[in-house]
Amino acid sequence: CWTVQDAEALHEELEGFSDWEPVCGAPCGTACSVAWNERQQGLAALVERYRNSPVMHESVPAECKPIIVVGGRPAQFPPPTQKIKAPKILRC
Repeated sequence: CWTVQDAEALHEELEGFSDWEPVCGAPCGTACSVAWNERQQGLAALVERYRNSPVMHESVPAECKPIIVVGGRPAQFPPPTQKIKAPKILRC
């Protein structure tokens, strides 16, 4: 189970990170900005937020999609409850 202290430590570690692996052959260079989510808190709320989101469309690479981690391992994301629309803009 994650604690507030775990979240704060992760926030501190990720804030400003910019040493990304190149995507599509081009380095990114963009610094990570971490924000606390005030709208959705908890697994159920976040699953409902993303399961029908365009980010889950088949055209979006797996590394760009949200994941669920259980026991340190990726777990199956619940299936959508409706047809997922393609994203309006897909940047590579």
